Amino acid sequence: MNETIDIYCERVSPVFWAEPVNAITNAAFLVAALAGLWLWRRRTPDDWAGLALIVIVFATGVGSFLFHTFATRWALLTDVIPIALFIHLYLLIALRRYLELHWVICVSIVIGFLVLSPMVGEVWAPLIGSSAGYIPALGAIFVVGGFYYPKNRQLALWVLGTGCVFALSLTFRTLDLPVCDGFPLGTHFLWHMLNAVVLFLLLRVLIWQRAGYTGSTS
Repeated sequence: MNETIDIYCERVSPVFWAEPVNAITNAAFLVAALAGLWLWRRRTPDDWAGLALIVIVFATGVGSFLFHTFATRWALLTDVIPIALFIHLYLLIALRRYLELHWVICVSIVIGFLVLSPMVGEVWAPLIGSSAGYIPALGAIFVVGGFYYPKNRQLALWVLGTGCVFALSLTFRTLDLPVCDGFPLGTHFLWHMLNAVVLFLLLRVLIWQRAGYTGSTS
């Protein structure tokens, strides 16, 4: 569990601060969580599911910081577990609240998503490497946004727009190693910053929807 993992362009040694930019930009997740908390307290302080997602976003920042500093297998778990929790919990809530599906159907879809996601990732892995694991999440954003459109066009457009930001974020994650020779810093730090924006936008749509907003106000 203490074996060093070196999979990002910026890391050139096993020392703690070998990825300073990748490490520091995880503060973006903390900012996203705090901004989400502020909005949650103003609009939907009784929504405990929303609060749970905000806590997970904060944990994502902490876990990713640990991974980009310690760079060990145990630190990797602190990075990937919060992300997986956010993806699956948000999908479950979105299916229930946005698409108004029965809980049994929502849970069944999330279980199917959990089972099939690794298979989809394997298909894309030869093209985009480890970023392939996020393709199912990207697809889920666009599918949910598309089905949500007839119910609430403005909020659905926010969901679809968030999917576009996530696609850009995923592009920078994928380019990190390919551009390393010409740009030693890499592009993974842009994944952090844009992904924090993605998580905040998803939280904001959730809070807006819970508060009965159409998406035309902040």
